[in-house]
Amino acid sequence: MTLDPSYLEYPKRRRGMDHDLYPWSNMFERPPIAWPNGKTVAVAFLVNLEWFPITPEDKPFRAPGHMQTAYPDYRHYTAREYGTRVGIYRLLDAFEKAGVKATVAANAAIAERYPNLIHDVVSAGHEIIAHSTDMNGTIASGLSEADESALIQRSVEVLERVTGKRPRGWQSIARSQSFNTPRLLAEAGFEYHCDWVNDELPYRMSTASGEIINVPINHELSDRQVITVQQQSVDSFAGQIRDAYTLLAGEAARFGGRMLPIQLTPYVTGLPFRIGALESLIGDLAAQQGSWFASTGDIVDAWTAS
Repeated sequence: MTLDPSYLEYPKRRRGMDHDLYPWSNMFERPPIAWPNGKTVAVAFLVNLEWFPITPEDKPFRAPGHMQTAYPDYRHYTAREYGTRVGIYRLLDAFEKAGVKATVAANAAIAERYPNLIHDVVSAGHEIIAHSTDMNGTIASGLSEADESALIQRSVEVLERVTGKRPRGWQSIARSQSFNTPRLLAEAGFEYHCDWVNDELPYRMSTASGEIINVPINHELSDRQVITVQQQSVDSFAGQIRDAYTLLAGEAARFGGRMLPIQLTPYVTGLPFRIGALESLIGDLAAQQGSWFASTGDIVDAWTAS
């Protein structure tokens, strides 16, 4: 029995991923990127400022880091609340010491419940981007388009009301999207999102609602991934970042500007036995001649202008 030839026909089969959002591209063959003031490695700290409802929702999926044991799960709930009460302020202090301008991906529920915290972040010069409504606000293809659009709109409206400024960027919980997400984000007026991790420099996506830029924030250099999931030490986490910087600086000398994204979680790295290692790491990065501490919005602006 032979197959019908149409069985092997696939209209979206092409080099790279099978979609129309962007053409495939080899980063090493692109025109070189020039960061401001001759810097070579853009170091982007992205902090997840999250509110976990004490009862998780499992549809479309349970967010990573959510409550785990029988409810009410006060042990995990209060551990996460530690991030908004204590940990985030240790991170802000560490950033201030080194002159770091970071990006804070905030749930709308954080802005509603802790507006003073959001004001402290903004007044320190950091960028706020949208990070869904709360940690039950996950996105996947099982979510209807209407519900996803409403979730995105509510996230934007709350942050704009509290900060007085519409967020330019978005990061989904667990970087999870539906097939509709890039279009819905562009439709909502976002300039960029931080969900796709298949690169180390920004790139453009074309959707039916207009263009949106992806700023890759790789989850492998996340404190939650390295310290909590992989059960490695904060010193190992810092060492991996130093190794990444060394390699990227070498590539930048040959191919043009590079980007080093570092994702932090206040209730993980903000603990007293870890924050010192982070401060030491930030100091080492600041001492590098080619390092540029930049928010994701700064990176989009510089990349667009390059």
